Order: sequence, then C-alpha cells, then structure tokens
Amino acid sequence: MDRPQKNGVSRLDALIRWTEDGGEKSARWRSESRLPPPAKVIVADDRMPADAAFRLARAGTALLWRGDFHNARQLLLALARRADRKPRTPPAAPPSPAAAFQRQREAQAVRARTLAMLLLPFAADSSIPLSRAPDVRRACIEAWGAAGEPFVASLRELQGAIGAFEWRKKGVPVPALGERIHPHYGVFAPIRSEYVDLVAKAPLPSNTLAFDIGTGTGVLAAVLARRGVLRIIATEQDPRALACARDNLARLGLADRVDIVQADLFPPGRAPLVVCNPPWLPGQPSSALENAIYDPGSRMLRGFLAGLAAHLEPQGEGWLVLSDLAEHLGLRSRAELLAAIDAGGLRVVGRSEVRPRHPRAADAYDPLHAARAAELTSLWRLAPR
Repeated sequence: MDRPQKNGVSRLDALIRWTEDGGEKSARWRSESRLPPPAKVIVADDRMPADAAFRLARAGTALLWRGDFHNARQLLLALARRADRKPRTPPAAPPSPAAAFQRQREAQAVRARTLAMLLLPFAADSSIPLSRAPDVRRACIEAWGAAGEPFVASLRELQGAIGAFEWRKKGVPVPALGERIHPHYGVFAPIRSEYVDLVAKAPLPSNTLAFDIGTGTGVLAAVLARRGVLRIIATEQDPRALACARDNLARLGLADRVDIVQADLFPPGRAPLVVCNPPWLPGQPSSALENAIYDPGSRMLRGFLAGLAAHLEPQGEGWLVLSDLAEHLGLRSRAELLAAIDAGGLRVVGRSEVRPRHPRAADAYDPLHAARAAELTSLWRLAPR
C-alpha cells in the first residue's frame, strides 16, 4: 500500500540557517514529512515558557533546542495540549461529512506544522548532543539511513523514527497468518486486520499464480502463499516498502514463492488472480506514511481498474479490497466506483464485506464518527466482461 514520495523536502537535501553566539550557523535539514526548512529559527532551552513557545511555533518560528532532552519532550507535550484545545464557540450547525473531513484535515495540518517547530540537533552519527538524550542512532539510521554529517530535524520526526523502530522490532500480530508482520519506517502497518481476513477467506479462483499490486509490508502476498498459491508476484514502487516486503517474506520462510518486484501497478503478463488494496481515500498525502491512506485523484484505484482486464487470464478474478469510508465522507460515490469498474471492462462476480474493528469506529467523540460507524470494508471480486 505504500507509495513513494514525490514532492517536498526529504532526506538531507536542504539547509537550515540560524543565528547563534553572534554568528550565522547552518546545518542540513531533514524532513520526512515534506516540510521545508523553517524560514525563522531561534535557539531555545529549558528557560523557554510553554505559552511563549506555542505562540512562536504557531507563528512559524522554529525553536532549535539546546537544553535538556527530557525537557524538550515535556515542552512538546505542552505544545500538543495547547494545539488540541477545542474552540470556544462550536459551529452554528453540524457540518456536512465532507466539510467535517476537510476541517479535520486542516486542523491536523496546523497541529503538525506547529509541533514540528521544536527542533533537535543531530551529530554526523545521528546521536543527539544534548544532556540526558537517549541513544537513538540505530533508530535514526534504520529509518533515514546514515547521515554522514550533522543535521537538524524536529523532535516529532525523531519520535516517528523511534516508534517505527519499536514496531519493526516487535512486529504486528496478523491473526490470519498466525504470525507477526514487521513494518519498516514509512511503510503502513497492517493494524486493521479485517481487510487481511477478507483476503484470507475469499474463494481462490486458482492456486497457480497471483499478482499482489502495491504489496507494502507483503502481508497479503504472505496470506496468499499460506493459502497454497504456488507463486506470487508482488509489486511496489517505494524502496522502503520493497525492502520491508522482502524482509517479511524471508522471516516467514516464503521468499522462494513470492517475487518482490519494483513496478508501477502491474508486472508483465497475466494471472488468474490479481489482488489490490489501494489507499482508501482520495486526497493529497502529507507524509510518506499517508501514501497508504490517501490516493491523489484516486490514481491507484483508477489505474488498477483500468488495467486489470489486460492482466487477468480469461477465467481469472481481480480482488479489489476497499473501504467505503470515502463514500460516507462524500469524497467518492458508489456510482463513481461502479462506473470505473464498468469502464475497465469488468463485472462484479461477488463481494464480501466486514465492519471495522478499530477503536475509532466506536469513538462517539470523533468528528467523523457517523462516517466511521457506517463504514464497511469490501472485497470486490471482479472478472472481465
């Protein structure tokens, strides 16, 4: 499911500049969230009050931390509390689902930009030259690669790298496999197991060959292999996802039956089964991880449906695994989906569905609760007309 980054700043390809000790300083800037280097940077330490820090961060002034590392973490928590305060006056009328979704996305973007204004210095070996800083070198290098020179990144970016490092170590349990999948940094973890269960239970049209389009962690390829499919070709574009899928299939002892190839959507040839779990929401991702959630212009979904018939054997099936959350949010209608299926020369031969089991579906305080409560995830079985 993971898609590559296309826009914005990534890795070490820009400079951040600031004034310190009476002179101009600079360092490489790292942002996997695609944020450009802040135009205004001041040096801050343990004396910085949280209210002042929040005002500066909201106004776009970055704080390069020179104090104690644990105090930086406390300040970030204080900034998050301030960013999460509810407005004093609620809207006059409940917004439409699409408007509520757009409002939430805008609020999340403002919150992310604000919290990303707390910056940390890193040495060339990815260590942090601050008092009480933990050893984060391995987490940073696994996530971002070796730097080779000092750089600056936000504390939020570091927390993402540390969280990914822990997920990669312990893995995500996948009941349909009876095993754990180990996601890499920037590759979406299969924490919503209901879509995996659909693939584990749908009737196989053949056990000879399957294509898994946009394999991400490799979880669906692994499920198909465990179901007895003799050969699977799994495609991806992003180098991180390719490495992640190869690692997981090797861990599971399935590398000899699953070929992981770099491709945009389909590999060459035809198969009796082609599976795709594209991003479920049309929209612009704001980070590498969101590429598995948001599909600009429904490019992957439409590309899969338009090309599927040409990559299916005559009696084959394409399995489209897709949530209808976009429909409940007013972002894509069922009629549009059916029209894209028809335009691809396809017909629906079956469909299975399941309700989500994640906690947000039952959270009545979620601004998108009505849409999440109505959501269904479906496996559409498609065949050439």
